[in-house]
Amino acid sequence: MTSRIIDLLRTGQPDQTVTIQGWVRTRREQKEFCFVEVNDGSSMAGLQAVLHQDLPNYTELVKQLNTGASVEMSGVLVASPAKGQRIELKAESVTVYGGADPETYPLQKKRHSFEFLREIAHLRGRTNTLGAVFRVRNACATAIHQFFQERGFLWVHTPIISANDCEGAGELFTVTALDLKQVPLTETKDVDYSQDFFGRRAFLTVSGQLEAEIMAMAFTNVYTFGPTFRAENSNTSRHLAEFWMIEPEMAFCDLNGNMDLAEAFLKHIFRYVLEHCPEDMEFFNQRIDNSVLATADNIINNSFERITYTEAIALLEKADRKFEFPVSWGLDLQSEHERYLAEELFKKPTIVTDYPAAIKAFYMRLNDDGKTVRAMDILAPKIGEIVGGSQREERLDVLERRIQDLGLPQDDLWWYLDLRRFGTVPHAGFGLGFERVVQFMTGMTNIRDVIPFPRTPLNAEF
Repeated sequence: MTSRIIDLLRTGQPDQTVTIQGWVRTRREQKEFCFVEVNDGSSMAGLQAVLHQDLPNYTELVKQLNTGASVEMSGVLVASPAKGQRIELKAESVTVYGGADPETYPLQKKRHSFEFLREIAHLRGRTNTLGAVFRVRNACATAIHQFFQERGFLWVHTPIISANDCEGAGELFTVTALDLKQVPLTETKDVDYSQDFFGRRAFLTVSGQLEAEIMAMAFTNVYTFGPTFRAENSNTSRHLAEFWMIEPEMAFCDLNGNMDLAEAFLKHIFRYVLEHCPEDMEFFNQRIDNSVLATADNIINNSFERITYTEAIALLEKADRKFEFPVSWGLDLQSEHERYLAEELFKKPTIVTDYPAAIKAFYMRLNDDGKTVRAMDILAPKIGEIVGGSQREERLDVLERRIQDLGLPQDDLWWYLDLRRFGTVPHAGFGLGFERVVQFMTGMTNIRDVIPFPRTPLNAEF
């Protein structure tokens, strides 16, 4: 039976007979034996194997053990005399599954830029940094499901193909089966989507929120966790065309309950990752950003600051610094404003609530002042907004007025309005960008380096 290297490094004992499989990281030849480090992706560190020259075909075998070669090795664990490693494998049999030409294998024992590694995304998971990123990403996903499942939430699979622009941003990918060489047109020369597959225009979804609201009206507490898409022509380090979102929706819940859940949620994710990926997080702290562990501690052990948008604007106006973007009530907060509040002023995650209705979505509950809505954003040090949510508008008459005032097609939202006609309740929810939280947790500066195969303008190679 094959053993995972991480398990052997943690609990393997001398005289234990084991078999490992993985890829060669390094090879060092001595006069009578050869040291080979093998890594199977389960941990940052590999297991050192010692091959003695009395192995069959030793000379020919060693020539094949280049960096990147895939191998299976069986033997006995022995105490290691080398510093920094407790055990090593005394190899008794070695099989090389696939070689790697050292002249052409692009991953050598040296530092590679992240830009270069994006060009070889099919191999970059074998590097220390990206390997650590994807193990942390996996732990984050596990923590997310654990958090909601332990609280009785139902995981719902909302559609990837949608006819609605939930956020009203208009930057959607169109889904079509029309022949692009012979696109049918209406009398006004617009594309005739009535002849398309769905009989109407369809898109890749930007959010599963509206469908999650439907399910919350039957199951009380639900969450989505899946891919979303935005056709924003941006090449910044903060944007992807395909990204994953977590969106819980809770019936019989107000803004305060929403904030409480979101805070507990972030704390749980960070705590879980620190417990399950300690070596990877220590690596990020040493090699990527020396405040990674302090940031995690800040999230876990501090109560989040809570202020209103109006209070935030007042604090920004009093700030003893000049911002690039203007600060004025009614304008949206920019990243520099968000980071100032979380990083410099409060020095911990900060929840801003009650934004002007004019800059927020139609579905957010209108406050009694008629000017602000029950919205909330969680601002995190170093990254700005990490969670966005709100209490939803459950009053039919108010929601209809909001839709009309914003000029949205009310007929397309008949089913959404029906939720307010048949058993409406106060409800709330939020969205967390999965890549954003992985980026925040690891200290990686570019969001393209926390997803295995980034989709960005002019880039869908892998």
